[in-house]
Amino acid sequence: MPHDGRIKGKRKGHLHKVQMSTKKFLIRAGSSGLAKVANQAGIADRVSDAIMNLISAVPSSSETNCATPDARAKLLARNAARTSASISGGAALAPGPLGMLTLLPDIIGVWKVQAQMVADIAGAYGKTATLTRQHMVYCLFKHSAAQLLRDVIVREGERYLVLPVTLRMMRSLVSKLGVNVGERTFGKAIARYAPVVGAVGVGAYAYYDTKKVAETAIELFSSEAVLHNEGAADSGA
Repeated sequence: MPHDGRIKGKRKGHLHKVQMSTKKFLIRAGSSGLAKVANQAGIADRVSDAIMNLISAVPSSSETNCATPDARAKLLARNAARTSASISGGAALAPGPLGMLTLLPDIIGVWKVQAQMVADIAGAYGKTATLTRQHMVYCLFKHSAAQLLRDVIVREGERYLVLPVTLRMMRSLVSKLGVNVGERTFGKAIARYAPVVGAVGVGAYAYYDTKKVAETAIELFSSEAVLHNEGAADSGA
């Protein structure tokens, strides 16, 4: 409908302003500078701990193999994106220093919604039994840190290779993800002081981010996967 089109247009316009505002700050501060500040503030370590706790247990799901998994997965994605937007938008209502305190709970809350969504999408494609930490971390962070995940899951033609990852390797990976996400978290914190970045904009970004996680999950679970350590095609990713 025309009205829906106008709403989507406004949402995309506001999201673009959020992204440009944050991008300008990141350019001024520099990636290495943000990483240094994030580490000094202990943000990277706290983010790493949160990620490790998140993927330590794969969420259970009541979703079962669906006759129309693509449609079901898209519905699950929309619902999760709306929930994520609500969480981030609500947290962003706290301004300035108080808003800084809501950052990590905000991110963890969104990640939990996204992790459950990934598990539900896997269920819709009948892949619950083979869902692992590798799948979870890949789906959650591939769109923002693809280079860090090249030793977790890789695409080989029309299928995916799920590589063996020891606990030590996973901790090392999560530590790097903590630095990566910590930089963006610090930038997000500074951006909350900018007038253009309000609750609607922050919520819109959470919506977008969750949809990107869903896209990765749908692409992965709708494809054939090979558990590399077993050397045989698995029935699910």
